Amino acid sequence: MSRTPHTKTPETAPAGGKAPDPARRSDRSRRAILDAALALVGEVGYNKLTIEAIAARAGVGKQTIYRWWPSKAAVLLDASLALAGDAPTADGRTGLPDTGDLAADLKQVLRATVDEFNDPAYDAPLRALTAAGATDPELAARFTERLLAPQLALYEDRLRSARAVGQLAEGADLRLMTEMLLGPLTYRWLLRTAPLSHAFADALVDAVVATA
Repeated sequence: MSRTPHTKTPETAPAGGKAPDPARRSDRSRRAILDAALALVGEVGYNKLTIEAIAARAGVGKQTIYRWWPSKAAVLLDASLALAGDAPTADGRTGLPDTGDLAADLKQVLRATVDEFNDPAYDAPLRALTAAGATDPELAARFTERLLAPQLALYEDRLRSARAVGQLAEGADLRLMTEMLLGPLTYRWLLRTAPLSHAFADALVDAVVATA
């Protein structure tokens, strides 16, 4: 005896259940795409990274990616921002630690930066974005605006607090101090001139604070 197959209208929610949430599906797809981009750039490098490969790894169509991002570099930028995340303080803002000991606070943050630079999960996408930005001024500007400038501002805010309580000279150039802290670290990481270490980070802080 034949039976009529039971069918369910695609858009009808199961009894007692809720209808699918398109926003949640969209968020899951975006997260999968960002995770796929980070994983793949570490595996194959930036030059061999393709939108098609990212789509395949994420389990989405490539048009889904192009609906949100114009290029693989743009995907990597958002993936790096998601990877960096936020560290909210008690008042809901983000900032560097402020224990009252400027050198100790800066060493804590620079040591964490060294650990990130030495972590392949951070190293590969950041190198890819740096390389892409060297030939793509628009991407470089977006990278600076969305990732680099906010981080530099956090250092300047912490140094400004130190200056306000007399730990730095009144005329201390906060932007210059920030670049003196991060410039050598970035140079050593980018060009691999020497291993990055906590000792190097500490030495940078001591040298910069001593001259302020």
